Amino acid sequence: MFRLFSNCLPAVRAGLALLCSGAVAAAPASFADAFAQGKVSLNARLRYEGVEQSGLRDADALTLRTRLGFAPAPFHGWNFLIEAENITAADGDSYSQAGLNAGGAGRAVVADPETTELNQLFAAYTHAKTTVTLGRQRLVLDNFRFIGDVGWRQNMQTFDALVVQDKTLAQTTLTYAYLDQINRVFSRRHAQGQWDSGSHVFNASYAGWAAGTLTGYAYLLDFDNSAANSCATYGASFAGTRPLNPELKFAYRLEAATQSEYASSPLNYSASYLALEAGLTAKAGSLLLGHETLGSDNNVGFKTPLATLHAWNGWADLFLTTPAAGLRDTYLKATANLPAEIALTAYYHQFDADAGDATFGHEIDVMLTRKFGRQFTGLVKFADFRRDSPAYPDVKKVWAQVEFIY
Repeated sequence: MFRLFSNCLPAVRAGLALLCSGAVAAAPASFADAFAQGKVSLNARLRYEGVEQSGLRDADALTLRTRLGFAPAPFHGWNFLIEAENITAADGDSYSQAGLNAGGAGRAVVADPETTELNQLFAAYTHAKTTVTLGRQRLVLDNFRFIGDVGWRQNMQTFDALVVQDKTLAQTTLTYAYLDQINRVFSRRHAQGQWDSGSHVFNASYAGWAAGTLTGYAYLLDFDNSAANSCATYGASFAGTRPLNPELKFAYRLEAATQSEYASSPLNYSASYLALEAGLTAKAGSLLLGHETLGSDNNVGFKTPLATLHAWNGWADLFLTTPAAGLRDTYLKATANLPAEIALTAYYHQFDADAGDATFGHEIDVMLTRKFGRQFTGLVKFADFRRDSPAYPDVKKVWAQVEFIY
């Protein structure tokens, strides 16, 4: 992260000097006042995750994720945040911490290793409708299919990055990011816990049409110590809703992208991506039918290395890496607002190869959530993957969680 600060400071100083020449919004009289008016944030998430996976011993992970942060009040367009994070396990050897603990050998993986880290540390400056953020930070774009913070895992994915976001044009958001380092969920103790990066992210969206939002993007990812994940992706999406009557809407989404090797990648391929989703939404819930295809070429599957992967292709996490033959995921999603303020989300997935006629398996996912006041949220969740191919194991996962946010 400090390499990023030193490399970018000259350009950032020049840009901010230009921005500071204009008018600024009202702010505390001094930085001392801004510090005194600052806010402390606290997040604690206690979770049990149990995993039954054929060929491995069961995993029983009881972990507590604690985040503590401080942000001074905005000061003449400036914002700052520092946030630390700790993940502690009741029994660290009751599950495999992605290979970090010898005592967990032979058990199923739960990707929540014990660690204490600097989660976020950034400075941001806003002038008019442009914000420049430098440092360790969250970055989530669109539906986090390509760029996300992996918020489901106890250790969030963050980016040592320079991010510029502009909303000057009506209904338009332009985002550019230079990614210097990727801080992944496996923690800095893992050999693949941090990726050295020289990546460029471009994203533009326009929400000025009643029919929906149009987004275009180019993600040029280059990782020194994970070269096979270096790739160039160009794509676009369109998503929106149309009212059918005062209580019912038709929802739709279309996305397409193309990808090839980039920069330090040793691979040679050109693969495509296609996502279609349509259905009905109402106050009481929704029902959506979707199909996602991650193609392949030259025995290489379409890659999404910076995505919030748990949210896609089943909660059992069998397809965090796209198979060499690609992946076709046909799914049905249902949501419902149940009595007692309980929210239900359920999926049925059918997984098949994109190249050839192989069938990988099917999966059922169910989640119930409920808020308790303003600060507590409870969750129970279940995933059941049944294989149709010997290349994959049968997997069952169950979660129970309570989260406190202050």
